[in-house]
Amino acid sequence: MRRFWILLTPLLLAGCIKSSASYYIDDGSNDHVISVRAEQEYFWKKEITLTLVAAHMPECQRVFPMSSVPLHDVSVELFSNGDDVYTLRSGTEVMQVDTLSCALLAEPAPKALGQPVGTFFLDEKNMTFEKAAAPHAPAPGTAGAGGGA
Repeated sequence: MRRFWILLTPLLLAGCIKSSASYYIDDGSNDHVISVRAEQEYFWKKEITLTLVAAHMPECQRVFPMSSVPLHDVSVELFSNGDDVYTLRSGTEVMQVDTLSCALLAEPAPKALGQPVGTFFLDEKNMTFEKAAAPHAPAPGTAGAGGGA
């Protein structure tokens, strides 16, 4: 009977999710990144535990726990505040991190999130990072339109 349970153990873990995605701050380099890890402990759990990893190698690398979110609602927005300060928002949770010192900063004001960089999300069983669309430049001749004589 004990052998049966030993053989069954891998099947219990087979449906679990354990994945991560990264945003490379310095293009072409693994030294300066923000990663979000997602982990589902057991296949029957309907929640994913998120973890933020800030790395600026070789100076620092730190792991920050985030909240658990429903399996169907895994979405972490990434914003840039400039000067290597980034804000992450997952539902109502907001975190701000300085990637040069790998330090967690005070939560920013809701209107001070910064420029959208992209979104981390769960695609099937894999975490994925998708860059935000580039802001559109105004069409030529539309600046100041509507302010007629």
